[in-house]
Amino acid sequence: MLPTREEALQLLRKSNCSKNVIAHCEAVAKIARETADICKKKGLKVNVDLVEISALLHDIGRSKTHSVHHVIAGVEIAKKAGLPEPVISIIKCHVGGGITAAEAAELGWPEGNYFPTTLEEKIVSYADKLVETSERIPIEATIKRLRAEKLDAAAARVQLIHDEVAKLISEDT
Repeated sequence: MLPTREEALQLLRKSNCSKNVIAHCEAVAKIARETADICKKKGLKVNVDLVEISALLHDIGRSKTHSVHHVIAGVEIAKKAGLPEPVISIIKCHVGGGITAAEAAELGWPEGNYFPTTLEEKIVSYADKLVETSERIPIEATIKRLRAEKLDAAAARVQLIHDEVAKLISEDT
């Protein structure tokens, strides 16, 4: 069963997430919810509550590490907390526009799919790339930062998710 917003925030606090991480998660959840609401109004099948709650919890692994490995830590915390599989999946695939099997192996992660495939997964991944600390930023800033960090493949994947979601929510569609 999907936790409530307050239960999700309590889980972040109980997991010892910092106030900054919680503020980031709340900012991502706001954008993700807005995006999901637009998709729903356009007739797309999207679970708006799943998007909001998963966006709140997407960085729960940052209670353990601020490296890319927060994904794996977050999945472990979510499983121990008994969160539903769709929430765990969103936590698992929110980073970098997706992580390839080769990249996951290089990182020492368990085998699995680390690419957002559902609309809910894509919305949370997209919203996360629009927030730095707790401030909304242009997608171009995220892409520029990824390129500066020599993460060109991640930058390209973020651009693809941006293009896909932006098209879904544009006023022209």
